[in-house]
Amino acid sequence: MKKINRRSFIAQSTMGMGALALSQWPLAAEADDAKNKQPLGFQTYPFREAISKDFSGTLKKVAAMGYQVVEMCYPSGYAKAGFGNLVNVKASEILRIIKDAGLSCPSCHFPMQDLTGDKFAKSMEFAHQLKLKQIVCPGLDTPGKSIADYKEASSRLNKIAERIKKEGMTTGLHNHTGEFATLDGELIYDAIMEELDGNLVKMQFQTEVIFLGYKASDYFKKYPGRFISAHLSDWNADKQSVPIGKGLIDWKEFFETAKIGGVKHFFVEIEVKQEHFKESTEYLRGLLG
Repeated sequence: MKKINRRSFIAQSTMGMGALALSQWPLAAEADDAKNKQPLGFQTYPFREAISKDFSGTLKKVAAMGYQVVEMCYPSGYAKAGFGNLVNVKASEILRIIKDAGLSCPSCHFPMQDLTGDKFAKSMEFAHQLKLKQIVCPGLDTPGKSIADYKEASSRLNKIAERIKKEGMTTGLHNHTGEFATLDGELIYDAIMEELDGNLVKMQFQTEVIFLGYKASDYFKKYPGRFISAHLSDWNADKQSVPIGKGLIDWKEFFETAKIGGVKHFFVEIEVKQEHFKESTEYLRGLLG
């Protein structure tokens, strides 16, 4: 996603202005499941404003563009981010609405704080009712003042992942641009990868970091088998979001190397312009078809 990430959003408890309203979205692209070899997914976070008004209708409109998979955000952890209307809705009912839209939901974002202490059981109950396969943390719960902070948080996530594995699900960790900064002479992302148990925690790669000079394909090859999914967006050299296929990323290389990385799901996550999402969808459907 763009500069506003989930961690800072939750901490600030403010509504982002980049949410995409769907009321006037053109629906020229109709779903064609037979054409797409790789199911195409989307993250719900950019649609938080629309979801806060009409969850079912929003899912159906996005599905009609050619999507088969959705990645949710845990309502209790994202209540102030636009998912508050779903907090008191049973996960089984949320699943029914998702299926009614013609979508599957293998993955959901849970703030790390919701996977600890007394909150763990409630989160697992939601996850089981939603029939999730993957539980993804949007970021590490850490002050992030030193590499030691990140390693300590990574160690805690390993322990959380052990518990989640016993529940029959896989733990994932999502990156933002912050993890691709150097701290104490070390790239934060590499320090995290070194500390995490690759058998317990898989990564969800955010392609936004391309404008910092970091390619997903390089990391898929550097850490084979350690990724579970990816968030797709494209950017130009001026750090501006552009439609997928018109930026810096070599998407053919991306999808080829994603197999090496172990990526199972691809979720489009575009915060900026409505037309970018539609154009990106059409490009990806053509590429994956």
